[in-house]
Amino acid sequence: MSQTIPDPPSARRCPPPELAVIVPTYQEAEMVEEVVRRIGAALGAIDWELIFVDDDSPDGTAERARAIARRDPRVRVVQRIGRRGLSSACIEGMMATAAPFVAVIDGDLQHDETLLPEMLRTLVDEDLDIVIGSRYVAGGALGGWSERRRAMSRLATRLGQWLIHADLEDPMSGFFLTRATVVQESVRRLSGVGFKILLDLFSAAGRPLRFRELPYTFRTRAAGSSKLDNAALWEYLLMLTQKVIGPVIPVRFIAFSAIGGFGVFVHMAVLWPLLGLLGTGAFLLSQSVATLVAMTSNFLLNNLLTYRDMRLRGKALIRGWLSFVLVCSVGALANVGIADYLFRGGHSGWFLSALAGILVGAVWNYAVTAVYTWKRPRAD
Repeated sequence: MSQTIPDPPSARRCPPPELAVIVPTYQEAEMVEEVVRRIGAALGAIDWELIFVDDDSPDGTAERARAIARRDPRVRVVQRIGRRGLSSACIEGMMATAAPFVAVIDGDLQHDETLLPEMLRTLVDEDLDIVIGSRYVAGGALGGWSERRRAMSRLATRLGQWLIHADLEDPMSGFFLTRATVVQESVRRLSGVGFKILLDLFSAAGRPLRFRELPYTFRTRAAGSSKLDNAALWEYLLMLTQKVIGPVIPVRFIAFSAIGGFGVFVHMAVLWPLLGLLGTGAFLLSQSVATLVAMTSNFLLNNLLTYRDMRLRGKALIRGWLSFVLVCSVGALANVGIADYLFRGGHSGWFLSALAGILVGAVWNYAVTAVYTWKRPRAD
């Protein structure tokens, strides 16, 4: 017979906060105290909590945030080990609170935290699902962006608008406030890929979201390390691809296969000049060298892009390369064996036989390297 466990007296006096502010961080230890101070000053009488979601920053960002949390119970820390990514960090933070409203803001002070109270009032008063801080509506600005970054942002914005089919001026914004129920309804459809969680939310929602955009000026970074490296556009394109084809094919497999396709061009670019230099009599040697170069290229690109959240460095990079070459060598044998069996057995023509061999090899390489080359660290 089940019994209802009564709430302790302290629980009756401590309801969840009205607003949870999620701050994804990586190497922003210098900014932590200022973020807490500014958000506290901006929110005033609003009952709030602030959740830092840190991707195991080597500069001690998480520990700096914990030191503040020991003095201020409104501050909490989620430290993620063995994984990285801005969108996935935001998702974990938003799912770690009981507050009815959640906001996402960067930890580098480039977003205008003073806009948060107006965002909350607008959401409640107008009965909206989400309010976005926008750089592109009247009154908003990009600040000191270079022309190259502005052009990339415009292109990404157009692609995002096409994907979500919503009249949203700034789908690339990383600054928004929403109802927790919106996230909870969509969380199992979110890709968590890349750095554009807002776009992910709109595309994953099972219904058109009621929204409004409020203008703000994007500030210049004061300190810390930018989360938008050269792989950011790649991750954005992967997220768009995932949304178009659906969740059946893992996004990592899409990236792995795309890099494998590029490896074919690397292979031919090495093989052709070697044959010209050494002659066709050295085909086996030339083919072996080209294969090794292509495998190495594929490994480095996958380490940089496909598995950037588990990127191998130092001695682990060497061990990873060796395991990758070994696995892909077996995959190449499987590729040839399957294709030869299908073709010689008359099961299909040369094209379909070759395609089947390529597919088997690609699935083998992806599945095994995911386990043995890029494996998450075990918790001690």
